[in-house]
Amino acid sequence: MSFEQCYKVLKRIKDFNKGWYIAGGWAIDLFLGKQTRNHYDIEIAIARKDQLYLKEYLHNWTFNKVIKGVLSTWENEYLELPIHEIHGKNDETKDELEVLLNEIELNDWKFRRDESITCKLDSFYRVTNEGIPYLNPEIVLLYKVRNTREKDHQDFKNVKDYLNLSQKTWLRESILIHHPNHEWLEDLI
Repeated sequence: MSFEQCYKVLKRIKDFNKGWYIAGGWAIDLFLGKQTRNHYDIEIAIARKDQLYLKEYLHNWTFNKVIKGVLSTWENEYLELPIHEIHGKNDETKDELEVLLNEIELNDWKFRRDESITCKLDSFYRVTNEGIPYLNPEIVLLYKVRNTREKDHQDFKNVKDYLNLSQKTWLRESILIHHPNHEWLEDLI
């Protein structure tokens, strides 16, 4: 199985001097060390405060912000919540990238849907041996509990037995706050 898309992102933004992390299903697969399903896009997470730096770094890209599911041109304004998603495209190479803005302050990450759910930044991500930073699976899974699709269930089933006790405990406690009746809770005991 290939992580070609992830390596392509690494090559494209390796010199971006702010934190960035592969997100979504690809992050689950990087954690597992193998591709477990088809992925139709690739997402990265960055700190909200770094959005304009990324736009400047990818200056030859076109960016759109997502507002209530609709794409509109992102000029140079600073994007505040509830806007949290940006789609970028390089017209020359046709590369595309979805960027997810995260609430990160100093050394703490806050879940944008409920800021009482937090974790230390060093528990937020890992880096592969090849140098690809990615979100820890418990962070990715927390985002998937609100509108869980079949591919989200597949991601959970693939990774749940590889989570350590600390990861399972954090995810369980976070789901209890955010979506207390979610079916994944029974597998996180």
